[in-house]
Amino acid sequence: MKTLDRLIQILCAERGERVPAIDDDMKPDYFRALCNVRPPMSASAEFLKLQDEYLTQKNAARGIIDTNWLSYDGNIALFKVDITTINADAIVNAANSAMLGCFHPLHNCIDNAIHSAAGVQVRLECNDIMQGREAENGDVIVTKAYNLPSKFIYHTVGPIVNGKVTAQNRADLRKCYLNCLEKAYKCGLKTIVFCCISTGVFGYPKEDAALVAVNTVREYLAKTDDSLKVVFNVFTEKDYEIYGRILGRN
Repeated sequence: MKTLDRLIQILCAERGERVPAIDDDMKPDYFRALCNVRPPMSASAEFLKLQDEYLTQKNAARGIIDTNWLSYDGNIALFKVDITTINADAIVNAANSAMLGCFHPLHNCIDNAIHSAAGVQVRLECNDIMQGREAENGDVIVTKAYNLPSKFIYHTVGPIVNGKVTAQNRADLRKCYLNCLEKAYKCGLKTIVFCCISTGVFGYPKEDAALVAVNTVREYLAKTDDSLKVVFNVFTEKDYEIYGRILGRN
């Protein structure tokens, strides 16, 4: 039996469901969707072994981006790529207040993408840390990255913006970046990759968010005289243009 077929069979059995008839080209998405909705409960050794084999192969096929290849100016690099392909010490995930990942099947958010590529162990570890608590804006928890090429995932909760950006929104977003940087510094990390925290479904205007991100990182690096290398990893061409302009690289 193919690895993916067995994984789907195990997940359907957990849900008390029969395996539906699915075309082969739909099976990867069906498996991902089942993992997306799976609650943070223990998984069998067989499932974890097969899942890790499957995800490792799938992730390797997408290619791995080495942070040493990037061009840095003042220890800051700008890059547009799938964040789950970067081999940094830590990548930053834009999480919600539950800190358990996205439960919407196949949702096109970074939280979903990171959990899906890393494996169900991330949700389990997040659950062990959170124990049903709700995180506040700016909070950060750290998990292993499991099947990703990075070592750790820094999960942080950014502000949700409805309408005009407030001073509190800016303070909360700044707190996300500072807390991640301070944890990276204390842990002796050499590289950290930030996504565009709070933009997208969280509603924070891209330009304003990028200004907070760049200014916070620059101030922190100047103050600490740290050797930490920071990558701003963006998802869209618009984000790339905005960050490039603020960083003076356009």
